[in-house]
Amino acid sequence: MTLQEAQQTVDQWINTIGVRYFSELTNTAILMEEVGELARIMARTYGDQSFKAGEDGRNLGDEMADVLFVLICLANQTGVDLTSALEENLIKKTKRDANRHRNNEKLH
Repeated sequence: MTLQEAQQTVDQWINTIGVRYFSELTNTAILMEEVGELARIMARTYGDQSFKAGEDGRNLGDEMADVLFVLICLANQTGVDLTSALEENLIKKTKRDANRHRNNEKLH
């Protein structure tokens, strides 16, 4: 699925099953909540924290998909074409960081 297809699929889902988009501000808060859930799993799986007794290591991919879903909702609501935005962002990063990472001693 391309980013464009993902945006169309999410829009179709929202307008049929989801009834309507939440407000942009609500979706921003939901995005922060979802990122927090992802961070919790990352900290316990790859970081120094451990899961509490009875706490399961929820599905990492599912949490990432939750973040992506809400981000796509926000893109749809604000008229952002994620394909173009990502392409432009990669061009910006390539120009800005052409030698930056290669010359970073910490990365060698």
